[in-house]
Amino acid sequence: MSPYRSLEQLLDLVDPSQRDGCRTLLARHAIEIAAAPGSSHNHQAWPGGYLDHVQEAMNVAVVLHAALAAHRPLEHSLSDALVVMFLHDLEKPWAYEMKDGVKVRKPELAEKDGQQAFRLATATASGLALTERQIDAMRFVEGEIGHYSNQRRTMSPLAAFCHLCDVTSARIWFDHPQPDGDRWDGARRRSQGTPIPAA
Repeated sequence: MSPYRSLEQLLDLVDPSQRDGCRTLLARHAIEIAAAPGSSHNHQAWPGGYLDHVQEAMNVAVVLHAALAAHRPLEHSLSDALVVMFLHDLEKPWAYEMKDGVKVRKPELAEKDGQQAFRLATATASGLALTERQIDAMRFVEGEIGHYSNQRRTMSPLAAFCHLCDVTSARIWFDHPQPDGDRWDGARRRSQGTPIPAA
C-alpha cells in the first residue's frame, strides 16, 4: 500500500521549478487556508477541511498515477497533477462573506470564470508559473460543466485525471481523512493540529 503523505511530502514530489511557488503560496496565506472548510456541506466540511481535501486529493493522485502508468503511458507527469490538485479549490478560503448575519458567496467568486481568475492571480502573485496544460486542467477539474460538446474533446487527459482525484476525495472519501484511526496508514486530519509550514 502506498504511504499516505503529508502535504509537505507531496510538495517534495513537485518539480523544483514549481515547488517554491507552491510553498510560498501556502506560507503567505497560512491563516486563511488553515481555517477554511473543504465545502459548505458536501465534503471535508469541518474547519481545516480545505487542506484535508487538498492533501487527500493529492494522495489519491499519487496512487492513481502509479496504478494507471503501470498499464499504459500517461501524457502528464505526477508533478503536473499534484500542482493542479494543490490549486484546484484555491478560492475557497476567500469565497464567502457575512451579510446580515448570513454566510453568502462573494459574487466575484460565484462563477467558474471568477474562481479560475482568482486561482491564477493568487498563484502568479506567489511566483508560481503554470503551464497551459495545467491551467486548462484546473479549469475543468470539476468536470466539463457547461462546456461539453460531442464535436470536440473538452477535457484533456490531465484534466480528466485530476477530475478522478477530486471526485474520489469529494464524493467517495468525503469524510476522510478520519480524525483518528484512518485505515490508510499515516492519514490524519491536518485540522488536528498540524501546522502549515513556512516557505
